[in-house]
Amino acid sequence: MITITIANQKGGVGKTTTAINVGTALAATGMRVLLIDLDPQGNASTGLGIARSNREHSSYDLLVSDADLEDVAVPTNVPGLDVVPATQDLSGAEIELIEFDARTHRLDGAIRRHQAMRWDVILIDCPPSLGLLTVNAMVAAHALLVPLQCEFFALEGLSQLLNTVERIRTRFNPGLSILGVALTMYDRRNRLTDQVSEDVRAVLGRVVFDTVIPRNVRLSEAPSHGVPALIYDHRCAGSEAYIALAREVIERLPKSKKAA
Repeated sequence: MITITIANQKGGVGKTTTAINVGTALAATGMRVLLIDLDPQGNASTGLGIARSNREHSSYDLLVSDADLEDVAVPTNVPGLDVVPATQDLSGAEIELIEFDARTHRLDGAIRRHQAMRWDVILIDCPPSLGLLTVNAMVAAHALLVPLQCEFFALEGLSQLLNTVERIRTRFNPGLSILGVALTMYDRRNRLTDQVSEDVRAVLGRVVFDTVIPRNVRLSEAPSHGVPALIYDHRCAGSEAYIALAREVIERLPKSKKAA
């Protein structure tokens, strides 16, 4: 079971869209996937059709109440994809976690307690910050997937995130690797988009995925219908891009974690 954290402290870069659609694509290959929604906004849960009234248990219970992963995970309408939903309770978790001695390892402990091996891959969708929730996600992860919007301040924000990753490696999780950086919201009509893409690739090289995720209306529409874009319209440019990104993700996983 490999855990991948999807994080970027900047909001609006496509973290949740990436988590939902990569998770769906991985499940389509036969992998058993769990998506842990760690954002108090709960957009990943909503985007997978989990109504707020049906979130009896949540990721908050994993962090604060020592809940079992099996008890808080619920199935989605996507075969092979389960989700641990998020509720507004997470908004106060940052403060409550301060009371725990192992405040940075609460999520890691919850995942490690799970011995049934029900899932092959766990994806963690983080909030747009570098607070205790995101730190917990990085401590629990084997690898980090970073969605990066093609805009002017992209590299500046990425530098801050990478510095945080290095601190996490040094203090808590030396095995944390960067699975890759995914360029999102790519607009070929905008020359600045091309420049940002070139700059990011010049700095990070092969860490950046070949696939770029375009700006796409269908990607924006899908969450309002409670389904991933890959189900809402699998032929749209956004869906095709996420299918290609998922192929790259699979290629970068340890061989023992790849689907047969």
